[in-house]
Amino acid sequence: MKNFKIKPTLIALSTALVAFLAISWGVIGHERINRAAVLALPAPLQTFFYNHIDYITQESTVPDLRRNVLNDKMEPPRHYFDMENFGDVSTFPKTMEEARKKYDDKFLDKNGILPWHIQDMMTKLTKAFKDKRKNEILFIAADLGHYIGDAHMPLHTSDNHDGQNTNQKGIHSLWESRLPELFVKDYKLNVAQGKYIENVDQAIWALMADTHSLVEPLLAADRKLRNATAENKMYVTDANGVVVKNKYGGMLYSDEYAARFHTELNGMVENQMKKAITATSSFWYTAWVNAGKPDLSKLDTKELTKRNRKFLRKDLKTFEHGKLFGLIYDKE
Repeated sequence: MKNFKIKPTLIALSTALVAFLAISWGVIGHERINRAAVLALPAPLQTFFYNHIDYITQESTVPDLRRNVLNDKMEPPRHYFDMENFGDVSTFPKTMEEARKKYDDKFLDKNGILPWHIQDMMTKLTKAFKDKRKNEILFIAADLGHYIGDAHMPLHTSDNHDGQNTNQKGIHSLWESRLPELFVKDYKLNVAQGKYIENVDQAIWALMADTHSLVEPLLAADRKLRNATAENKMYVTDANGVVVKNKYGGMLYSDEYAARFHTELNGMVENQMKKAITATSSFWYTAWVNAGKPDLSKLDTKELTKRNRKFLRKDLKTFEHGKLFGLIYDKE
């Protein structure tokens, strides 16, 4: 393939890859994961969460805002885990404390702490439930849903997070932002009800391994298409032949290429979103159970719960058909 003429700003952006990674699923993906997770909760906990479903939905992108808007230096490594750089799986530290003893801050900042941060968030959410601290429950739960969503994005588990090691730059935003923006309206996001997780730590590492197993199939699908696609069919270009940037500062892939890639992936994006929904619901529910199943009914007024009861029934019927009420479909 020939090289496109790329504006200098795009070249500069390649050095800011970590900031780019914090985009993760984008607004469309994260909002749907958190919202659907509420509807997948078992009834005892679902009533409380549904009273605040809009908050949990909107707050799903707060971790990205902390990184990109507030420039929180602690935030970036919470979103990824470059699994290849940590050696054999059997040697992985089991906790954040063990990780910090084994690796220095520079290594962890570069390679990520996502699984250990999920562990930490689960501990905090369980305590918030136990103490019946409403605002903390909702805030931590929304954050936790974001990180679980990130843990289901294959390139968030690999050092080759934007295809930079295999001449596939731009693959990150194409997979997790562009494809959902174009095709999420066709996804069926209804999943089975969340379940109690007997071993949280084991579940975290299992989902990380499962997600990481999709890295090579994802990259292989893109390589196959890149080798068979003409330059002017892959990206959107202006009248001067310059690649148009998307809203994240990356190269804007054409709808045609995105559609072919989506087909080649054979449902991978939709499947990973559904796995993230199930996991998020299950982790929330597990934290509540481990806290002793506290009664949260008094944290909201009876009037609010009564009013929302009929809306919950309607939303559950919509959810049974794979759809979610109240969300818009933004495109780049």
